[in-house]
Amino acid sequence: MSQGTVNFEELCPEKKGLKRDLKSRHLMMISIGGTIGTGLFLASGQTINQAGPVGAIIGYLVGGFIMLLVLLCLAELSIAMPVAGSFQSYASRFISPGAGFTTGWLYWINWAICIAADFTAAGMIANNWFPVIPVWVWCAGFGVLLAVLNLISVKSYGEAEFWFAGIKVTAIIAFIIAGTALMFGVVGSEGAIGLSNFNTGNGIFPNGFFAVFLSMIAVSYSFQGAELVGIAAGESEDPSKHIPRVMKGITVRIVLFYVIAIFVLAATIPWKEAGVLESPFAHVFDRIGIPFASTIMSAVVLTSALSAGNSALYACSRLLWSMSKEGLAPKWLGKLNHSGVPFNGVLITLALTGMSLLTQAFAPDTVYLWLMSSTGLTGCLIWIIIAWCQINFRKEYISLGGKLENLKFKTPLYPLVPILTIVLNLGAVFSLYFDETQHVVLYSGAIGLVLIYLYYYVFMNKRRVAAGKPSVNN
Repeated sequence: MSQGTVNFEELCPEKKGLKRDLKSRHLMMISIGGTIGTGLFLASGQTINQAGPVGAIIGYLVGGFIMLLVLLCLAELSIAMPVAGSFQSYASRFISPGAGFTTGWLYWINWAICIAADFTAAGMIANNWFPVIPVWVWCAGFGVLLAVLNLISVKSYGEAEFWFAGIKVTAIIAFIIAGTALMFGVVGSEGAIGLSNFNTGNGIFPNGFFAVFLSMIAVSYSFQGAELVGIAAGESEDPSKHIPRVMKGITVRIVLFYVIAIFVLAATIPWKEAGVLESPFAHVFDRIGIPFASTIMSAVVLTSALSAGNSALYACSRLLWSMSKEGLAPKWLGKLNHSGVPFNGVLITLALTGMSLLTQAFAPDTVYLWLMSSTGLTGCLIWIIIAWCQINFRKEYISLGGKLENLKFKTPLYPLVPILTIVLNLGAVFSLYFDETQHVVLYSGAIGLVLIYLYYYVFMNKRRVAAGKPSVNN
């Protein structure tokens, strides 16, 4: 090894078997597909109602800024060590195996339950169109569809997600153009609205700045999913070439889509009315006079739900495969089919999704609510883990004699960026305490985190020590 260079393969070994068939356009849309979900199309009106027009825009800008900090940390790690387990593998290597175990299983449970929510949303829309077919039948059908797309090959998954996410992006761009035209009176019969809806009659923050603060916490969850590009890096054709470009493109596109769309929504819908609209996007299209606006947006939301579910299923199967290679999950989850896809990971994820759907049908106010709430903290916790790993990686890299100029991508303003990432996300976690409606999120998420870690400490740690592998503290 020459002076100033570090063997990244030894630092965080790549797990062999997966195929590097994903192109940069696939990586871009996988991340966008996992980030832009039904929340933007359906729940954005509630954010405007809670924080006011200006407050909502500020909230999404702050959420986008936090996402940017996370991706800057993840880019250094993913480009140096493009492994399929991504932040789960980094947590095992640069924090502890216990942290890697907890990170992987917490993230897997989070996304598997979110798939159930996506199936439910898509099934309800399809049921409205064809009421003779029950929602559960639609959910089962969507499960089979996504399973097939994921099991054929990673390339087929990437291609499907490219088009799924493309539909969402097209709908957002169309809305921005149409909404802007409505603002200036080019379309519709209302004349020029301009920025009149920004005059709330009660100052910039009609519900007070604290309401804006609380909305920023919820908004930060909207940007979670961008980190999926780190998992996909393990199957990228040329990680060192594609990842930097994709990371930059993701940040610009997602922030612009969210912020500009929220700006147009806030300008075209009075803030007091925004919270009661089932689909604010459809409401604006309808005012313009676009035929079947509600049906069109329902189709977009259905596609959005399937896109998010598709990305989640991919991430879950790769995490399980990665953990099986580290001895943190059963070995049978590491088996690949002839196309190099971890098929058991796909199937077991869908099994948990089905169990979540059962709780949604039979215990929506207890078990399902607890499951959904327990996922609320996962995004912020994973983002904290990514920043923590980046700090530890940089320290170890320097201690081994590595030179910063040899890194193909360096997180700027180190250590300010990772430290700020940790502080802002911890602030989001702790601030949940000040919103009584979010207490179930805080408590159930904390319980889930502790239970997973305790399972590792009690059952897994002893086995690893007996086998001569690093313990929870190493």
